[in-house]
Amino acid sequence: MVPGIGGSEPAHWQSRWQSVLLDAHRIAPRSWDEPDLDDWVDAIDRAVGHARPVPVLVAHSLGCLAVAHWAVRVDDAATRVAGAFLVAPPDPACPEFPAAAPTFTIANAPLPIPAIVLSSSDDPYCSPDRAADMADVWGAQLVELGPRGHVNVASGFGEWPEGLQLLEDFVLTARETARQAG
Repeated sequence: MVPGIGGSEPAHWQSRWQSVLLDAHRIAPRSWDEPDLDDWVDAIDRAVGHARPVPVLVAHSLGCLAVAHWAVRVDDAATRVAGAFLVAPPDPACPEFPAAAPTFTIANAPLPIPAIVLSSSDDPYCSPDRAADMADVWGAQLVELGPRGHVNVASGFGEWPEGLQLLEDFVLTARETARQAG
């Protein structure tokens, strides 16, 4: 699990999923509230290094940007993770983007792993067009969720069973793709 700023409170879908998914772990950067991209990328690398079996990265908000940077920076990303499930990536050019996260940018390269971007049509941190642009640049599948806010607790997301089903479907596809490539 790669949460966004603040680390995803207990009622957040990521925290709820982590409590029910076997072998789910959360990255551990030095700071959730004063995020630094390089620190979060290092935290992802450490978590992936300890993960068994090969994990799927499940990211929200700033976590999506960190996962994308990790994937393009690490030479063997395609053998270390099966894929990336990226929910509500924020646009650093958006006026609402967290001022506490100035080091976070959009990785402008295709991800070497299967990826899916889930976006909301009324996300205050990212327009649908920018989410589509990110998915296109990253070579990721785009799933538009409709008007769902930032897909967080504030926009009514707790357990989010539909999202968990999307994750399960993606994991099956990503693991099959990795098996065939490997």
